[in-house]
Amino acid sequence: MPRSKEIQKQMRKRIMELYQSGKGYKAISKALGRQRTTVRAIIHKWRKHGTVENLPRSGRPTKITPRAQRQLIQEVTKDPTTTSKELQASLASVKVSVHDSTIRKRLGKNGLHGRVPRRKPLLSKKNIKARLSFARKHLDDPQDFWDNTLWTDETKVELFGRCVSHYVWRKSNTAFQKKNIIPTVKYGGGNGMVWGCFAASGPGRLAVINGTMNSAVYQNILKENVRPSVCDLKLKRTWVLQQDNDPKHTSKSTSEWLKKNKMKTLEWPSQSPDLNPIEMLWHDLKKAVHARKPSNVADLQQFCKDEWAKIPPQRCKRLMASYRKRLIAVVAAKGGPTSY
Repeated sequence: MPRSKEIQKQMRKRIMELYQSGKGYKAISKALGRQRTTVRAIIHKWRKHGTVENLPRSGRPTKITPRAQRQLIQEVTKDPTTTSKELQASLASVKVSVHDSTIRKRLGKNGLHGRVPRRKPLLSKKNIKARLSFARKHLDDPQDFWDNTLWTDETKVELFGRCVSHYVWRKSNTAFQKKNIIPTVKYGGGNGMVWGCFAASGPGRLAVINGTMNSAVYQNILKENVRPSVCDLKLKRTWVLQQDNDPKHTSKSTSEWLKKNKMKTLEWPSQSPDLNPIEMLWHDLKKAVHARKPSNVADLQQFCKDEWAKIPPQRCKRLMASYRKRLIAVVAAKGGPTSY
């Protein structure tokens, strides 16, 4: 045994002898030239464990002190996108040198795990107010209203999916907090654009969009696909057309065209794809199309038509039967992002 450890062992033994002879902390500290806190700690250990020997430990003591741990938690709470390498550098500045994997483990023990952030549309205060107003207004609408709504949208289907991952530090059930999501805008990239519609009774028509889409192209899509879909889906005469607030949808010429053709539209809050259940069908479509591995744009477009036609009417019915839950989620989030 090294001499220094032998001296430490003798010192602990001497402290206990003096304590058992009736000496107090102050007297023992003065007699042995040791800090009073050291004397107190050794005596406390003896009272608790009945020995002053070094007890068996599970491994090397952690290098991350309680203070350093608090610093880590504060930093990732303030900015969940902070990387473990950046946290490592931050600790190094206060003379705590640890591997970045140690930092990840310590955060994990405190309920903070690296996760891919959810992508959600960027919401302004105006957007949030409009979403909340829409949800409250329609919260008690009868199911028949939603069953006779024709839901429409456009989407881009990528020939080859993109694989870009990001992570945030977050706790469970905080995935959709503003700081834990990545704001997105529509049409982030792709190779084939389609327009589609559906109702509670099943999928409507799907149109492939070639070239640039403007108001005239959009109006032509509506002309060729909306009323045939309404007839195929057997919607009532009181049916309503849902569309988002894309400039092509709300332009003066499109508004006049809709009025001329007596198509009643549902007022819609901007940046609200989570309120449009067609997004679920787009997910189904893209998954099915990519599973077929299209090799070119022509294949991609044909596969989109094929797979859209295969969507079960029961799937559409279930989406509309649970629509009120989406409205409740928006109200609960006070107009903010939801899990849909």
